[in-house]
Amino acid sequence: MTSKITEQSASAQAEREAQARLAADATLPAQREARALLTTTAVRNAANRMLDLALSRSLEHWQVDLDRLPATADFVAQVTRDRFPKLDVPMHARWRHFVFAGRDLWREIADSRIAHDPRARARAEIDLAITSVLLDAGSGGAWKYRDAETGIVAERSEGLALASLRWFASGAFSATGSQTRASPADALRADAIALKQVDAAALNAAFQVSHDNPLAGSAQRAALLNRLGLAAEARPDLFATTGVPRLGGLFDVFAQRASGHALPATVILETLLDALGPIWDARPLLAGVPLGDCWPHPALGLASEAKGYVPLHKLSQWLTYSLLEPLQNAGIEISGIDELTGLPEYRNGGLLVDTGVLVPRDAQSVLTTHHVSHPFVVELRALTVALLDRLVPLVAQRLGLANDMYVAARVLEGGTWAAGRRIARDKRADGGPPFHIASDGTVL
Repeated sequence: MTSKITEQSASAQAEREAQARLAADATLPAQREARALLTTTAVRNAANRMLDLALSRSLEHWQVDLDRLPATADFVAQVTRDRFPKLDVPMHARWRHFVFAGRDLWREIADSRIAHDPRARARAEIDLAITSVLLDAGSGGAWKYRDAETGIVAERSEGLALASLRWFASGAFSATGSQTRASPADALRADAIALKQVDAAALNAAFQVSHDNPLAGSAQRAALLNRLGLAAEARPDLFATTGVPRLGGLFDVFAQRASGHALPATVILETLLDALGPIWDARPLLAGVPLGDCWPHPALGLASEAKGYVPLHKLSQWLTYSLLEPLQNAGIEISGIDELTGLPEYRNGGLLVDTGVLVPRDAQSVLTTHHVSHPFVVELRALTVALLDRLVPLVAQRLGLANDMYVAARVLEGGTWAAGRRIARDKRADGGPPFHIASDGTVL
């Protein structure tokens, strides 16, 4: 009798295991489709689908006037010439925001505190770039940062860059550097232990937040850094060179993946999306895969299927652009930089709205504040990506940059972002965008 019961239990267990394997097998295609959304190909394809809908006047919130694109290209080209008369336009990257009045503040810090070791410097720069870029979501129009060391007063992206640079350099993100100060370089790192301990009070102090100097989403930014620390701790295969996992550990992963050939820029992005997927709060999941900056849109299909989503990955692509130079300076060749897309953020989108390329179907809709997941915002951002793909070659042609291998990165820097800021200041007293998006400090 005991033997028969045992046989029945074993049979039931085997059946349960078989059913579990079938269920797992059934999820594999769905997971592959979900992971396919974590690519620049998916970003570009979804954006072009949205543009096709806009051109057929099938979108609810936006329409497109392609006849205004040449004049927009003229404007961007002129802004680029004004900023870079010799057309020596650098790539679009966070490093530009650490330069004030010709002083490269990061270079001054690194030169004085890091030994002449390109790999050590690249690791520190990855630590800095990731934390600074993830803290770069829109600040709101009322916030400013006053730098005690230089007297510089900066706002928006430049202010966020300067504040995050000073915070990073203080050792706040380094468990070793902040506790023992064994060497000046120990402070220049961002590791799992320290990132997990960041709180809103520390962030508010570092960014000089007060009632009179409010920063949009400050609590959410601190929580994002905490989740970043947890993600680094959970993936020693990506972040742990030796000892405590640090963000700069990604350098060794990139160096390995580039072994014997150039490292594609898209591989950098895909690695970041894999590594950082768990840090995003209240974002869509599909087949158990965290999608990050990727949102469903009813015009594309059901939210239960990958084809119903619009991937955008703004901060992750901004971060990818910002990692190119540290990797190149450490001897890693990068290929396919122009396979990255333009950034779907409010300066680029605002440029297209202010120049009449993007037109709201309801003129009053730009007066309403929309959540980042709202179709109004998803359409706006996806159309920004698709239209930048059309705008970049027009600008490059006007500047004679058409054969440059970094053309998109240089047009963005020259460029569309600066032109979006300039026209916003011309049109509105606060220099804000021509629409209102509720920011949680982690998207735009």
